[in-house]
Amino acid sequence: MARSHLKLVAPTEEKRTVVLPTRRKNAELRTREHLTPTEVERLIEAARGNRHGHRDATMLLLTYRHGLRASEVCDLRWDQIDYSGAVLYVRRLKSGTPSTHPIHGDELRALRRLQRESAASPYVFVSERGSPFTTAGFARMLERAAKAAGLKIKAHPHMLRHACGYALANKGHDTRAIQGWLGHRSITSTAIYTALAPNRFKDFWRD
Repeated sequence: MARSHLKLVAPTEEKRTVVLPTRRKNAELRTREHLTPTEVERLIEAARGNRHGHRDATMLLLTYRHGLRASEVCDLRWDQIDYSGAVLYVRRLKSGTPSTHPIHGDELRALRRLQRESAASPYVFVSERGSPFTTAGFARMLERAAKAAGLKIKAHPHMLRHACGYALANKGHDTRAIQGWLGHRSITSTAIYTALAPNRFKDFWRD
């Protein structure tokens, strides 16, 4: 009987080091994490040129004015809006503190028009199919508007919330009041806006 020429070879182990791509720091991507009021105005105006311009511009306006997170504006429902009292009942996510915000006239007019033109849905901001707007869809819309507005900074939805905080701090509002407006549990989260407000130094070098 012929011998087999096959040999058993012991398995060998090869250690490989997998190098995962590291995410660049925000400071390397953007010089700041907020938009200025002028940039927000340009962003909203650019959004008006979209296919659903009124919806998109209104979405950006409310996000900025009320310091909403992307998930909060996408989850916004009509029963949170009281037209007669001109108030918005803000439901905060991420363990934030809920609050009641006054709504300005331009916001009320924009919301009334949006409600007349939109499909029958409990959500304020919906897609063409009538489903709630997604945070990813909101981010894409904002990026397109930022590009159309010619903004040099890479914009993302949370920059509107930061823009709200800095704008209120620059107007000289109390830190505790801004904390309540943004729904921060801890005032340390709010202090970053007042700490960097330029009006803190307005009397420096003045006789």
